[in-house]
Amino acid sequence: MGIDTNEVLKAAGTKWNFLNFFPGLVGGHCIGVDPYYLAFKSEALGYTPEMILAGRRINDSMPTFIVSQIVKQLLKQNKTSQNAKALILGATFKENCPDLRNSKVLDVFQELKEFGFLVDVFDPKADAEVFVKEYGFQKLSTLSKNQYDVLILAVSHDSFKELNPKELIKEDGVVFDVKGFYKDKDFLYL
Repeated sequence: MGIDTNEVLKAAGTKWNFLNFFPGLVGGHCIGVDPYYLAFKSEALGYTPEMILAGRRINDSMPTFIVSQIVKQLLKQNKTSQNAKALILGATFKENCPDLRNSKVLDVFQELKEFGFLVDVFDPKADAEVFVKEYGFQKLSTLSKNQYDVLILAVSHDSFKELNPKELIKEDGVVFDVKGFYKDKDFLYL
């Protein structure tokens, strides 16, 4: 519909009881896992918690949805995902936090790999040793300019405000700002 999600959230924020939740990948334990405990117990008591289960289905499908949007955009530009270089900014389950548990970013990474992307991940908050243990490969420690066909801002760490994503992508590269963090008209928002 061409509606800016951030503008809708800003307008909704004028209401006294509004809770400000932003779009993105939902990981961690509280929202990513705990609803299944409630759903299990509810079903054991004979109640089907449709709203809880629907929310989990939507959140669990976001990595696939994000990657499908990326692939569609490349196809619109007559490009292929085969050997396209992708950079994911952020790997933790939420911003400004080193915790990688239940992060949906790994799902985005794996989905990109299935489409043939060459994928790098940069996250200054994530502990390098834990990252290798959880993800099975090294995260980038530094960034190079003009290297990527696709950049995905997955986690909005405050330190990413210092970055200019346009400097990291190739001239015809694409930035997917999952969190609406940069608010740049040239970026694609999911």
